[in-house]
Amino acid sequence: MSADRLATAPAAGIDAQTVYRSVFAAYPDALIVVDAAGVIVLANPPAAALLGYADGELTGLNVDALVPDAIRPEHAAYRAAYADAPRTRPMGTQMDLVARRRDGSQVMVEIALSPLQDQGLPLVVASIRDIGTYPRVRQALLRARYSEHLAQLGRTAVDVRDPQTILAHVTTLVASALQLDAVIVYLLEPERQEFRVASSVGLDAIRPIGARVANRPDAFPGVLLHHAGPTPLGADGVALPEALAREGLACGVAVPLTDRGKTFGVLAVLSRRLQAFGGDEIRFLDALCSLLATSLQRAQTEEALNHAQRLESVGQLTGGIAHDFNNLLTVIQGNLQFLEDVPALAADANGQRMLAAAARATRRAAELTGKLLAFSRRQMLQPQPVDIGPLLASLVDMLRRTLDQRVRIELDVEPGLPAVLVDPVQLESAMLNVAINARDAMPDGGRLGFRVAACDAPVPDVAPEQAGEPFVAVVIADTGTGMPEEVRERVFEPFFTTKGVGRGTGLGMSTVHGFVKQSRGSIAIASAPGAGTTVTLFLPTLATDAHTSIDEAAPARLARGLRVLLVEDDAAVREVAVGFLAGFGCVVTSCTTGEEALAVLEREAAFDLLLTDIALGPGLRGTDVAARAQRRQPDLAVLLVSGFSEELVDADQTAPIDWELLPKPYSRNELERAISTAIGARAAPRA
Repeated sequence: MSADRLATAPAAGIDAQTVYRSVFAAYPDALIVVDAAGVIVLANPPAAALLGYADGELTGLNVDALVPDAIRPEHAAYRAAYADAPRTRPMGTQMDLVARRRDGSQVMVEIALSPLQDQGLPLVVASIRDIGTYPRVRQALLRARYSEHLAQLGRTAVDVRDPQTILAHVTTLVASALQLDAVIVYLLEPERQEFRVASSVGLDAIRPIGARVANRPDAFPGVLLHHAGPTPLGADGVALPEALAREGLACGVAVPLTDRGKTFGVLAVLSRRLQAFGGDEIRFLDALCSLLATSLQRAQTEEALNHAQRLESVGQLTGGIAHDFNNLLTVIQGNLQFLEDVPALAADANGQRMLAAAARATRRAAELTGKLLAFSRRQMLQPQPVDIGPLLASLVDMLRRTLDQRVRIELDVEPGLPAVLVDPVQLESAMLNVAINARDAMPDGGRLGFRVAACDAPVPDVAPEQAGEPFVAVVIADTGTGMPEEVRERVFEPFFTTKGVGRGTGLGMSTVHGFVKQSRGSIAIASAPGAGTTVTLFLPTLATDAHTSIDEAAPARLARGLRVLLVEDDAAVREVAVGFLAGFGCVVTSCTTGEEALAVLEREAAFDLLLTDIALGPGLRGTDVAARAQRRQPDLAVLLVSGFSEELVDADQTAPIDWELLPKPYSRNELERAISTAIGARAAPRA
């Protein structure tokens, strides 16, 4: 007997057919036997299971039923060529074969072929193996699936601008990709005192979106901020909160969300079954969190940009309205002053009271216009000596009536303080901004204290030439929640706010900072979580002999016969200005445009003062008229007026030092004082 026969012969007493059938049925790989026409004549149970058929259903099918439609022509050609030259083909020679399952889905397979022609049978045995069961292949497929999920999130982040939509997509995607029971995204609130549940899957009852969790370093999720990277959760890592453990959650991983090295949130993935989170899963979560953090920060940046653009638009609109409003107020205020001099009203006490009330209303309206512009425009400050004690007393009295009654307000003013040199309206606005922030930091009430005292210690952050000058310190302290260092460092940044959407512009403290610095002062802030906040304004003082405020000072009287060239495009304002100037004894020539004024100067150069509005309609601007006029008449004094605060700021920075500036609306005394200053500045010897 040959060796081949010995190798294939069954042992004595064993039926060969039974053995072969048993081996065929028990073989772990899928086996099918195909005849020359491509019909399946035998199939073992693993073949039926792999391809989604019941036992026996494969028999009688053409093998083409197991081939995807797209590659059937290629498969038919290959089968014909194989029939012409049948040969054994082992596993592993082709790794990119695909089989079609009964439900139409596809599975990647390897196929070994063994022809039986040498046994006298026109058959071929195909051994089929699901390569997804190979560890390396399974790992490669897993990585490919994770990459596809990341690409999908990237496409969503590009197409969608709403952060909440992106967050919801992330939690759903992660739960599906890793077969998890719960996914939560915690985001730190700006003041870093609390986490907000920004998105969650599987825990709607105990971790609903919008729920708040205290940021405590000894509790979940606050403890996660101290971990630089992915952190295991459960028995082998950070303990899960009792509420999550009661839900049967046993393990998980937390990955930080970071921006420029600072953690601002956490992604926590949780499972009820103990499962290992390997390197591929961790890398997937890490990459996903990086993409999520970038998307959220981009959305925040875009919102800040949109916010800034909206403010710019509102600022431009407000500036135009304010200009017209200030012109109207100039007319109203001027005519009220004319009425005060009418003999019939001069002796009428009731009429005088009514005129005084109307005058006060116009001043308040002018202040309101300035405040409307303060959030988006640079202000033309009008510094003057201010007795800060009475100003603060008035502000505190107003705050006691308007702030939360649970906030106790205290005032302590050191006696004998010198006057400070500031714009009183802007100082009041600055302190009001600080007080409102303090109120918001004390939602359950507390103490807000104002203390004013001479500053004995060196004032921080002032110009070197001011180092020896006296300052007054205005200290505003609250007992609120306080601020961590990260917030305190950014408190003066424009558009930075810790308030919710729609509750703050982020311009309050930056406006305060700008006002104080523009007033040649300094500002300091001290705060810590739970310890309240103290804001200190250091304001420059004035010599004691200049304590009288400008409003109280009598205007300098102008010499009669002063020749004035007036340029004003608003007829009503021009009429008021002419009336004031005539009352001063001036000889007035009025024009409506800059071109008309220059033509007058061409004919007649004998003027002492050019009084012009800066905005003069579509023609020359007042600054251009003034520059050309002084080239023609070098000794001509210049007084610029405007209802645009920004125009005055620009003129203050670019105009010659001897040009005087006057904002609208102006009173008779303010106009007379400004003319006197302009004439004096032009008459003074120049270096």
